[in-house]
Amino acid sequence: MKVYIDGKFYDEAKAKISVFDHGLLYGDGVFEGIRAYHGRVFKLKEHIDRLYYSAKAILLTIPLTPEEMTRAVVATCKKNGIRDGYIRLVVTRGIGTLGLNPNRCKRGSVIIIAGKIQLYPPELYENGMEIVTVPTTRNLHSAVNPAIKSLNYLNNILAKIEANTAGVEEAIMLNAEGYVAECTGDNLFVVKAGQLHTPPLYAGALYGITRGVVMELAAAEGVKVSETNLTRYDVFNADECFLTGTGAEIIPVVKVDGRVVGTGKPGPLTRTLVAKYHALTQTSGEPIR
Repeated sequence: MKVYIDGKFYDEAKAKISVFDHGLLYGDGVFEGIRAYHGRVFKLKEHIDRLYYSAKAILLTIPLTPEEMTRAVVATCKKNGIRDGYIRLVVTRGIGTLGLNPNRCKRGSVIIIAGKIQLYPPELYENGMEIVTVPTTRNLHSAVNPAIKSLNYLNNILAKIEANTAGVEEAIMLNAEGYVAECTGDNLFVVKAGQLHTPPLYAGALYGITRGVVMELAAAEGVKVSETNLTRYDVFNADECFLTGTGAEIIPVVKVDGRVVGTGKPGPLTRTLVAKYHALTQTSGEPIR
């Protein structure tokens, strides 16, 4: 594997950053996870745009233009012979001091890793997964805004630890008001009476790229889509439930906190959206050439 770091490619074993990089010391930076399908980088512009929005929110100057960043991502995929894979794009504040002051960091650092990912076991995509609600709540908007895809993911990691302790792969995180925000790494959807519902962004849901794609696909099928506050009760009594994310794609949920969702099997709308999503990824994206 060849890793891109600040304009150069390094062998995996030699791809290193400084111990004084504020991304390492303080989680001071932003990132994106991106997928490649059939020799194309899927929704690359949307991911690049979100990266720059996150950077703007934390006053981080990215040392590349969006166009240069796009070319760097494609070049990294080409360098690694990626046709179907996962790209991790990271921008840190760069090398600074042991103090918090971000002004001591003279220049941001860009890291691009292109490889493979299998987020969940294949059988869960076919049969559905079980999830639980965890005590760790989603970050407050007045703290680290959930819209910022920052390197400081400890909030989500703590929730993931609680999920693993409960013996499941994923967990629902509630916001401070007790409404469903999202899962540790995925957005959440429920189907009720033929309508598709997902938590609104102001509830603490990430501006998910896959989330947006699924909402468009559902609307194109004539399904009414709404962004509305959801409680655990709403999830328990849904006809279907599924999660979305760049890494996860679309994965059905069949049990939440011990309650069977719907029939206990992936529902018809979930399966339809999975098929539509996979069809879209075969022809859409930035060519790797």
